Amino acid sequence: MQENLHRFFRAARGAGVHVSPAESIDAMRAVASVGLSDRTVLRDSLLLTLAKSEDEKKALGACFDLFFAHVDPAQAEANDEVPQDAAPNDNQGASPSGQQAGGDANAELGPLARMLLAQNTADISAAIANASSAVGLSEIRYFTQRGLFSSRMLETMGIQRLRDDLDALPETNPALAERLQTALDGLRDTVRDAVAQALALYGREETENLRHEILRNAQLSRIEPRQIAEMRALIRQIARRLRERYSKPRKRQRRGHLDVRRTLRRNAAWGSVPFLTAWKRRHRDRPKIVALCDVSGSVARVSDFFLLLIHSLHDVVSDVRSFAFSGHLIEVSEILEQKSAEEAMAEIMDKVGFGSSDYGSSLVDFEKQFMASVTPQTTVIVLGDARSNKLDPRADILKAISERAKRVVWLNPEGRMTWGWGDSEMPRYQTFCNVVRPCATAQQLERAVSDIVSAYQ
Repeated sequence: MQENLHRFFRAARGAGVHVSPAESIDAMRAVASVGLSDRTVLRDSLLLTLAKSEDEKKALGACFDLFFAHVDPAQAEANDEVPQDAAPNDNQGASPSGQQAGGDANAELGPLARMLLAQNTADISAAIANASSAVGLSEIRYFTQRGLFSSRMLETMGIQRLRDDLDALPETNPALAERLQTALDGLRDTVRDAVAQALALYGREETENLRHEILRNAQLSRIEPRQIAEMRALIRQIARRLRERYSKPRKRQRRGHLDVRRTLRRNAAWGSVPFLTAWKRRHRDRPKIVALCDVSGSVARVSDFFLLLIHSLHDVVSDVRSFAFSGHLIEVSEILEQKSAEEAMAEIMDKVGFGSSDYGSSLVDFEKQFMASVTPQTTVIVLGDARSNKLDPRADILKAISERAKRVVWLNPEGRMTWGWGDSEMPRYQTFCNVVRPCATAQQLERAVSDIVSAYQ
């Protein structure tokens, strides 16, 4: 049972529950105290010793139910004392076919065949558990490994000898051969279920990582409706990672770095023992971001995730103002701060979304109403494909913004090969931007925002 608990801790970590060595020791002591006879008490004990939040409690409960779905904890401990190759009992010939075959026929069969014919579920469960340990089933990570581990487990249990028995039986005892084949089919299903259960337990983390990696590199504009919730969760993870990465350096900067020369001079009277310290501090501009997001039909989905990411970075960026436009421009900062992502984007799209993009008119709106928000400490980010439907792009306004701002960054969801073709005004806008880069995936979006925030560190 100790080995089962170690595997359970590994499965719990894969389910997103942080289990430290000290916590695993506490859990094992609790299990030793409460025993294994009552599954409910065992479950509650593990939840009390390992879960630190309501979310972890739910995840751990689901993990426990799945882990012990086909195993009784008390029976599993009892099976640890049963030899792997335990011989079947004398009742295996009780069936009519067994009586026809006689005890001598069964005695000539291999251990696995005798076990299956005896139909002792405890012995079969113990044999599967032993085979799982022997092949390292807890190391399974991907669904493509299911067939491999199933084959290895069956080989460990002695399926080759069982095949030899099946080849010989039809000539001497067809009825017994039919029984054994049926039992073998059931064993295969049981082993496949055990492997599937192990994959759900131990492969969850790798599966999540693989799915996230696929989403990170997927075109945001082509995300299917069923993937939107997953992508928003991924964007929040990216925002949390960026906050953790860049909030710590800012804390160190507020304190500064030790000035060794000034510290030694200040403590000369005490033999240069540093009772008093002096610190170097460099002035850092407080980051300010003004984001202009095209929410016309062609890039609305990308803007959705971009605005969510920007407004999730309040611990790093102290001042963020967001604007959305298609035919005209409005400020959406309060909408994003006061409402959920779904409600905010629904309202924004209702007001200005899915229209024909007019960059010139939108820049005019920004110049008339919000130009004062751009200061020498401001980074202006424009997210859009720069397609203005053959209308005046008013690049002169972007030039004026560039002259007032610290820098202008343009993120284009289209690839560089399409810039300047058709109604794309990207080459004209590019002249007045400090940074221009394609940004069509979550990974590119993370890199772009990371570079912008790191410029203030």
